[in-house]
Formats: sequence, structure tokens, C-alpha cells
Amino acid sequence: MHFSIPETEVRSGENGSTYVAYNIHVNGVLHCRVRYSQLLGLHEQLKKEYGSNVVPAFPPKKIFTLTPAEVEQRREQLEKYMQAVRQDPLLGASEMFNSFLRKAQQETQQIPTEDVALDICLSNGQKVTVNILTSDQTEDVLDAVATKLDLPDDLVGYFSLFLVREGVDGGLTFVRKLQEFELPYVSITSLRSSEFHILLRKSYWDMAYDSDVMDNRVGLNLLYAQTVSDIERGWILVNKDQHRQLKSLQEKGSKKEFIHLGQTLKYYGYIKFDPCITDFPEKGCQVIVSAGNNELNFHVKLPNEQMKEGSFKVTRMRCWRVTSSQVPIANGTANPCSSAKCEVKLELAFEYLMSKDRLQWVTITSQQAIMMSICLQSMVDELMVKKSGGSIKKMLRKRHNGSIHRTDSQQAVKSPPLLDSPDPNREQIVKLSTKLSSVSLRGISASNSANDISGNDFHGNYAFEGIGDDDL
Repeated sequence: MHFSIPETEVRSGENGSTYVAYNIHVNGVLHCRVRYSQLLGLHEQLKKEYGSNVVPAFPPKKIFTLTPAEVEQRREQLEKYMQAVRQDPLLGASEMFNSFLRKAQQETQQIPTEDVALDICLSNGQKVTVNILTSDQTEDVLDAVATKLDLPDDLVGYFSLFLVREGVDGGLTFVRKLQEFELPYVSITSLRSSEFHILLRKSYWDMAYDSDVMDNRVGLNLLYAQTVSDIERGWILVNKDQHRQLKSLQEKGSKKEFIHLGQTLKYYGYIKFDPCITDFPEKGCQVIVSAGNNELNFHVKLPNEQMKEGSFKVTRMRCWRVTSSQVPIANGTANPCSSAKCEVKLELAFEYLMSKDRLQWVTITSQQAIMMSICLQSMVDELMVKKSGGSIKKMLRKRHNGSIHRTDSQQAVKSPPLLDSPDPNREQIVKLSTKLSSVSLRGISASNSANDISGNDFHGNYAFEGIGDDDL
């Protein structure tokens, strides 16, 4: 998640006095307004719980009223403080920090705690209505949905809630995965738009886990509905013969067989993002990015109208970062504090091992940059759990978006072949190999977009593996 404090406001207090409010934005959207004294109170609580040596330095108090320049300086300092706390694996995951943000979000939106009904969408368009409190956090809402669907407790961790926006053409834009520091009802209500929905979708990447989910009737139905939806949206590529087979299985009600066939199709389990811009293989290229199978897949349109495709494996990414900046919109100004006349520009950049001795930064400019980063981080989390011999059943739902730094001493996880049958023991841990294949980008025909594309990826077989701190 990208935390920022791009602006301040002078607001009136209850006794008629004024104070400076600091607007905390998450992913470029206002999350809450807080006073300096509230953040100072949080800081003191964190110090008491975790110690001064763990908690970052906090901007000092001032005796006299702050000048505009001092307010701006404090804004910058508080922004760095919030980012440092969030990036710390201990502080950022703490209930103390997350409960502070949840309470501040509810107070900012002025939504009282009360019983409400909240609609959660399934992949097939069906809605599940759950009765919750407006103050219920993401995990509470997910549990309520699971209870309503009769999904067993041991399968709840395989699914997550996502904030999505549905276009007029039925297209689906993934905004973000709902996090532990927010209240889903408040988040969706504050957007004040019927375009936005909360969607239940599987949250893992390795299709080997499908077998766990399909052993349960409800899990099977959810996975089947998602597979059908992804095919209908064109996220999974299907040729005419495969389409006939799928239709036949659908008519027979053979859901498991339908999913097994889906697993053999290109882009099964991927999330597809809206068209955006990249600087690879050259600046200004239009690209459609998809995330899945431990990679980011690029479908690039070059300036000469030629179409090319390739993939960047997460195990070959040395690190990545998300940056945001405020840019003036039409008829606006360049004043970064004027939110009404500026929009947030987001970029995801990752350093990629192109060949044995060559690293290169690749940048994607997209309003979904943070969602892409969340996907990368969850892929790494999943790989690391498998590497340690663990299970995602026990993996914490709390995951941090950010940068991973790899060292030569760490081992690599070899990604399983796409067409392998689900086998929980098929992952192998291999030592770092210095024999890395070079990167190539082969052209594909634009007319192949409706069929299974057989173009080669631009990735190698081995790479660094590890996880590091969040550098947002």
C-alpha cells in the first residue's frame, strides 16, 4: 500500500478554534484526516509497546503557532513517518497501527457504528448479502461471507475481498485487495458510486491449491464460477476446439473436469489489468499487463503498430517500487496541494535480470500500479511459504506491498510447468544457477488475440529468490 499525506486542511474544532488536519491518502485516495496530536498519541503507544529503538523518529512539538512553511515541513515529516511505520514488518502489521487507521477512517467519513447489510459480489455476478457492523474490519467481513456461503474455516484463507470497478461495457477493473487497516463498508460507501463493488475471489496463484478448494462443494462452486467468468471476459484464452469441450462439460455439469481443462489454458488464474503505458521494449508503448503464474505478462503494442508478447518472472526481479506524483489535469494548476485540480500518477518499476550480468529497470505507468505490486508481493509470499515447507492454510492474510531484495546466498524456487496436474509435492528448491538464458521478445500476430498464443516468454529458468522490506 502506498501511504502519503499530499495535503493539509485548516478545520474548525468543537469550541470554534481552528486546527490543521493532515489528510492521509492510501493509493492516492483519501483514507482519513488526522490531527498532529492524534498521530503523536499513536507514536507514544507504539514506543511503549515496541520500544524507542524500533519506532521511527516523530516530528517534534512546536511551542508557537506554525507558519505555512512549518506546516508544510511537518506534513513532509509526518508522511515519511507514516510510510516508515507501514513499511516496518512489525509495526505495519500491528493491531495498534491498523486499528488507529480504521478508527480514523470511520471518524473521517462520519459513519456511526451500526448494523448494516453489505453486498458482496461473486464471480458469476451473484450477490451475497451479509449483515455486519459498519466498524467491522476486512477479516470480519470475509468471515461473514464465508459463514453465509457455508465455506469451511480452513478454506477461508484461500479467498480475499477485492475492491473492483465495473465499466459500462461490463469490464472489470481491480482497484485493490481490501486490507486489514480499513473498514469495507466505509471504504465502499465513501466512494459514493454504484460502479464500485466488493468481489470475492481466490487469493492464491499456484493451481496446485485448486485441489484443496475443489474437495469442498462450496469451494468448487466458487472456483468454477471464477473460471467461467474469466473465460467469458477473455482473460483466459480459448480456441474453438477448447470452447466446444468446455461447453460440453458445462452442459453436463462437470465442474471439476471444466476446471481441470481450464488449468491447461493460457492465462488461467491470471488477473488482467486495464491498458496502460510501459517503457519496455521502448518508451511510450501501450501494454496490457496480466499477473499470474509467478510473472507479469506483457502484451505490447509498439509505436509501429507491431504486437509483441513476453513475460517477466517474479523470481528474476531484484526489487520493485511504486511511486506516485501529482500532475495537473486539464485547466488545472501544478500546485501539488490542490487536490481538486491535480490527479495522482502511479508507476510500478522493477529491476529485472535480463541476462547473467545485466539488470534493467522496467516501468509501468498505470492507475493499477499498486494492485500489480500487491500481486507481485503475494506471489513472493506464496513462494517463500512453499520454500520453507509451510502451507498457505497457515499463511497470514496480512501481506505487505513493496520491494524485494535478493542475495546470491539465497536459493531459488523453480516455477512448476503450467500444464502439470495439481501435486502438492511438485515444487523443487534449486540452487542459484549462473547459467541464465538471455531475454528475447518475439513478435506475435495481432490476429491471434482470440486464440491460444504460442509466442515465447522473455524469461529464464533460474533467478534470485527472497523477500525484503517495503520501500514505498
